[in-house]
Parts: sequence; structure tokens; C-alpha cells
Amino acid sequence: MRHRQASAFLTLFLCLGATAATTPAIAATGHDDDGVVRAVERVAHPLRSTEPSGSSDDLRPLDRMVGDARVVGMGEATHSSHEFFTLKQRVFRHLVRDRGFRTYALEAPWSTGLRLNDYVLHGKGDPERVLREDFQDAYLFWNTREYLSLVQWMRSWNVAHPGDPVRFMGNDVSYSGPDLYDRVLDYARAAHPALLPELTGLYRDLRPATSTGPYMRAYLEQPLAERQEKAARAERVLDLLRKQRPGPGREAGEAYRWAVRNALTLRQTAGQYAFDFGRQDGVSAAMRFRDQVMADNTTWWQRNTGDKVLLSAHNGHIGYVSNDPVNYPKSQGAFLHDQFGSRYVAVGLSFGQGSFNATGPDDQPLGKNVKKFALGPAAPGSNEHTLDRVHERDYFLDLRTAPAPARDWFRRARPTYSFGTAYPSPPRPVALGRSFDALIHLHQVRAADRLPGEEG
Repeated sequence: MRHRQASAFLTLFLCLGATAATTPAIAATGHDDDGVVRAVERVAHPLRSTEPSGSSDDLRPLDRMVGDARVVGMGEATHSSHEFFTLKQRVFRHLVRDRGFRTYALEAPWSTGLRLNDYVLHGKGDPERVLREDFQDAYLFWNTREYLSLVQWMRSWNVAHPGDPVRFMGNDVSYSGPDLYDRVLDYARAAHPALLPELTGLYRDLRPATSTGPYMRAYLEQPLAERQEKAARAERVLDLLRKQRPGPGREAGEAYRWAVRNALTLRQTAGQYAFDFGRQDGVSAAMRFRDQVMADNTTWWQRNTGDKVLLSAHNGHIGYVSNDPVNYPKSQGAFLHDQFGSRYVAVGLSFGQGSFNATGPDDQPLGKNVKKFALGPAAPGSNEHTLDRVHERDYFLDLRTAPAPARDWFRRARPTYSFGTAYPSPPRPVALGRSFDALIHLHQVRAADRLPGEEG
């Protein structure tokens, strides 16, 4: 029974609805959307390239859409297509150079983000090793040449601009690496040594002793009472640290603030596994919890660093409206809107045809199970079918100011490509204008370039 519960949760995790009921297709009715296509063509801005090098002059209209946002969420309709990943790097480079953005945030573990940030800021560690070691299981789709290229560019920026660095963060919590436990315990060892034995005992068997993938799967196999007991112990560590006072001086205060924050993340990770995944209400609560803590972590990072943040995640996480409210009751984008109001901007990404990497719906999330799937042109009645009729091959537009009749068309839900880590999954009914502030549509994508990984 526990194995089936674990498998069900891993299927949901990062999949964004791969288990939901099929949405009926809408029959073709000729070209009833001609007016919509013409309206979009009047306001669509052509996208010259999805590759990160070269001029970014064609992205300047995006600046008006971003405005004074502190966080810009940039989605993806698949979790592993080359153009989605490279376009995000291209947009991030532009926002860094022209709009003062300084953090790239990814739907990835907080601890992995800290490891990559050490490389980006200080040249510490080997980023390819970090991707290989940490991006396993549901995270294995980030172990790509495209993400390696991103962090290498970020490092090169910091070498050239030592007084004006960019940063990398992971805002997710479904895995916390051993180094994060070490950061908390090392702080206690230096600042509050009397606490160290108790904290070490409370963290017993929470700190991973195996690689990422086996650790995540084994955690889910444990009885619910055991997982809840571990969450209580992680909460106890956080409480003990919060009761301490930082030492004098700014440096001591900063060390204390980060130690508490890291302990909070470890409590979030244990809390993520403390739900009853054998019940639908437990699954729903776990998914809501995950999106909320991802938003909370992003908010803390933005306010603690002062950085403007580009946040990369699946469309279903960065948008305002869930396309699977049973399993995902409230999205990260909705929580971020609660925090930032209009200073959070959600940019959806769509595509008309192409390929992506995913596992089969019943496969374990292992590298050997990843396959390349290809889709032909989108079916009539879908959002993508109409978007692909626009004369520009790749383009973007502000959905908030789209002219009639496009404005009303965007606010109605239609079947839409939305694939996570597993395929096949049904088209999702998405109202683009209710979910996003802006949209980037690509005519065609191809599967991302995977790096060799560890079969965790």
C-alpha cells in the first residue's frame, strides 16, 4: 500500500495533472477564429531567436510588460524542451543587462540552489557535478546542457562584474541535500555549541545518506506516522534556533538569519512528506503546501537580497489559475500575487508542435526511462491551433491589453498543451488570459539536451 501511495505522489510531483481526466476535444468549425488571429497579429511582437546569444533588441517590448515587477514568473508547457530553457536564459540576460534583475530562481531544491549559487558567486564546486548529483527523480529534467550553459554564463557575468553579482536560487523543497543539514549544524557548532548535540540528534536519519533519487523514494515508503515524527523533529530544530539570539555585529546577524532560514527549509521538506498521500485530501493539501512554500521562499529571497527575480517553473506553477484544482488547489503564481500584487508578472509559454523529454505515466522517474515524445500540429479547438495561425513564427504579446475580440477569446478555457515529467497526459482546459499577464508562443520546440546522470 505504501508503495502505491509513493508512486502516486511521484507521478503527481512536477507532473501538473498527468493523472486527470481527459478533456473532450472541441470539433473544428472552419476558421471562426479569423478575427482573433487578426487581432493578435496587430499587437504581437516578433521574437527573433530563442537562443541566448546576440542582440536582445526584439525583447524591448517585453520591458513594458514587466514594468516595475519585483518577480517575473516565466513558465513552460513542457518540462524538457530546448527552446523553453534557452529562451529563459535569453530573457534573463536581457533583464540583467537592461532591467536590473539579479536572481534566476528555479523550481528546484533550495539546497541545490545554494550549491549552484556558491559556484555562480565564488566559483566554488563543479556545476556539472551538482546537476548530476541533485537533479534526479522528479528533478532529473533539469540535468541538461541548457541549464549548465545558464549557470556558466552567470559565473562569467560575476567574474566580469564582481561588484554587481547575479545569483541563483532554488525555491522548491521536495529534496534537501546533506550540505543543507551541514550548514545548520555548522552554524550551531560555531555560534551555539551547547545546542549541537540536541540538534544533531533531532536531525538523525533526516540527513540523506544515499543519492537524491533513492532518498526521495525511500522517504515516501515510510509509514505516515514516521514521516510526521520526522517533521516534528525538524520543527523542533527550527524552534530551538529561533529562540537563540544572534551574536553582535552585522556578520553574526546575517549568519543567524541564514541558519534560521535553512532550518525552515528543512522543516518545509519534512513537512512536504508528512501528508497522507493515500487520501485525495492529503494529496491536495500537499500540493497546495508545496506551491505556497515555493512562493514564500521566493518572497523571502527577493526581500532579503533586494534582487529582482526571474522565476522559472511550469506554466501550471507560475500562472494564477490552476488547470487541475483537485490536485493543485492554488498555484504558486496566485500566492505570489497575494504577496506582490501587480509587482508579480506571469509570462506563459506555449508551442504549436515539437518534441520534449518525459517518462511514461507508469515509469519510475529514472534517466533510463526518459523518452523523447513528439507532437504534430495542435488540434483545431485548442489554444495552440489558433495561436499558430498568426503569421509570426515566434512572438509574444501582453494579454492584459489584447484588443477585442482576442481579449474575450483569451479569457475562455480551451484544451492546451501542459506536460510535466510524464506523458501522455490530456490537454488541459486553460484560459490563457486569466492565467497569465503575457504570453510567448513558439511555433516549434525540440527536446532538451540531457547530460549524463546518475541512476539514482
